[in-house]
Amino acid sequence: MDLQLQAALDEFSVLAVWSAITIYVLAFLAFAYDLSQRASAAPITQREAVLVGAAGGPQPPRRTGRGGSLRVPGAERSRRYFARLGIAFTALGFALHLAATVTRGIAAERVPWANMYEFALIGTLLIVAVYLAALRWYDLRFLGVFIVGMVVFFLGGSTISFYVEVTPLMDPLKSIWLIIHVFVASLATALLAIAAGLSTMQLLQARRERIKATGGEEVAPDRGYLRTLPKAEVLETLAYRFAILGFIFWTFTLIAGAIWANESWGRYWGFDVKEVWTFVIWVIYAGYIHARATRGWRGTKSAWLSLIGFATVIFNFTIVNLYFQGLHAYSGVS
Repeated sequence: MDLQLQAALDEFSVLAVWSAITIYVLAFLAFAYDLSQRASAAPITQREAVLVGAAGGPQPPRRTGRGGSLRVPGAERSRRYFARLGIAFTALGFALHLAATVTRGIAAERVPWANMYEFALIGTLLIVAVYLAALRWYDLRFLGVFIVGMVVFFLGGSTISFYVEVTPLMDPLKSIWLIIHVFVASLATALLAIAAGLSTMQLLQARRERIKATGGEEVAPDRGYLRTLPKAEVLETLAYRFAILGFIFWTFTLIAGAIWANESWGRYWGFDVKEVWTFVIWVIYAGYIHARATRGWRGTKSAWLSLIGFATVIFNFTIVNLYFQGLHAYSGVS
């Protein structure tokens, strides 16, 4: 490709990234204002009835109409204007984000995930994609502040700190298994990010429910946005389902990574620091799923395990990539 055209495409990609970040910030503000509206609104008891279900214990929110919206009263729908605005901004930001990623790939004439900047570009793109897709089945607009805020932080920080111009791939990276490995790992991270957001809300909701159960609302009136959200058990069930999906994809990440390692270095496993931390993450989530399913670890215990697991995912992407030397040192930040 002509160098001038390559530079122009890369410049457009960066411009699209910053435009997407700007739109994501607007989405973050809209979601934040929606939460403030929730805090000042009257309690919505009908909504919890829909979320929990008449029988069979807590169930996640169900799709009840076109687009996956919940059955909520008209007053509730009118108050959700800023939530809908947040979704619209998120979708627009996603379109710009996707354009930036595709343009970067065209400029590089390869799949754009060969360094830290490109990893962040595709990883945050998939987080938004999974969140928008999940909205068709579950009303997760209350997670918008967490999801979009995290995307702004990582995408903006990576663009400032890790951006590098388009460079050719190193030989070990020229493998179809790398493409599969990184894509599946990014998709797993997106699912685990949503699980972490739900676990965070679960902890906050569980605390509120404990206060109510002990009569604490007589001292501190129940006026927060949490009373408009699903119960802690429902949030835990949703977090568990997203974590299971993420764990399945993370398992395949390990498998694809081992095949790629054998292609590149002639062995499936070599205790490289990145390999070790990928396995550590797998063990933590396997423990989380096992403990909840067979050991009765529910409530705050399972939520904290979910958050610890996601913290190791973030540690693996940031600290391990930046400060540990190994065969995966392709970050392109130097």
